[in-house]
Amino acid sequence: MDSYRRPPIESPIFRDEDGTPIAYGRRWDGGDPPPESYSRTSHLDRFRPLHEVAEALIAHLVEEYAVAVDDGPDLASDMVHPRDDVVRAIRITPADAAAAPLTFVFTSFPSVILHAGALHDFLFPVCGCDACDEDVDYLAGDLEWHVQAVVDGGYREHVVPSSGHGVAFSLSVPGVGTQSGSVRADDLPREAVAAALAALPPDGRWAPWPRRAASAS
Repeated sequence: MDSYRRPPIESPIFRDEDGTPIAYGRRWDGGDPPPESYSRTSHLDRFRPLHEVAEALIAHLVEEYAVAVDDGPDLASDMVHPRDDVVRAIRITPADAAAAPLTFVFTSFPSVILHAGALHDFLFPVCGCDACDEDVDYLAGDLEWHVQAVVDGGYREHVVPSSGHGVAFSLSVPGVGTQSGSVRADDLPREAVAAALAALPPDGRWAPWPRRAASAS
């Protein structure tokens, strides 16, 4: 994604109840968050630029890769865990069926949820409460990294329905980093797991997205 450029993110000053500017991402450097911060969500507008970043990523993918695009809130049904605050959903499907599709889900929280491949939803922010202290610049970079891992072929999903922890994923961008995780197959909708078994590549490793053919000069 060398030609991708993140849109400018405005960083207004948010203040706490005492009028002190909040340094999101470093708010609790001096100690543990207060207990009440776990149930409080303040200044949620700071996450709204993630919608703009997602729009820029979608535009880049459409311009650079051979894909089909579908737009409609009903596409949020791609998610493994449904939400009731969806305002828009866009599915990007590569021309190569061996490459993982991506569905960008926009919520009124505001947040962006990236459904990748068959069985995994990635949330930006993951939580949004004051205790988690999630920083929008970091989240934007994390969203971009997840998209890059998928389109470059660094995404793998593995399903073993008979195992109590049989749904796993790994993401990798060479020279940048890796991420992996797993959940119990029993914690996912049975029909979603069955569909994944039919859709996943034989070894679970999704292929790189095919590039759009260059226009003739």
